[in-house]
Amino acid sequence: MATKIRLQRHGKKGKPFYYIVVADARAPRDGRFIERLGSYNPNTNPATIDINFDKTLNWVNDGAQPTDTCRAILAYKGVMYKNTYKVV
Repeated sequence: MATKIRLQRHGKKGKPFYYIVVADARAPRDGRFIERLGSYNPNTNPATIDINFDKTLNWVNDGAQPTDTCRAILAYKGVMYKNTYKVV
């Protein structure tokens, strides 16, 4: 099963709030997921990012592919730098 680390949109119209989740690549964006890793709130200044570092690092090392936006968030938090299994 190909897994992705991606954003799942919540919140009301014009006020997005995102959960960072691990999901099967074939699942819909806001559909079924395997595990919730954290949250991302772009409405605050600066944006609020809460993630479980250990769980996220474990999923990345197991081969879960982050989307472009999630990759930027994880790099900002230092998960991608700590990654021992580099996938480009």
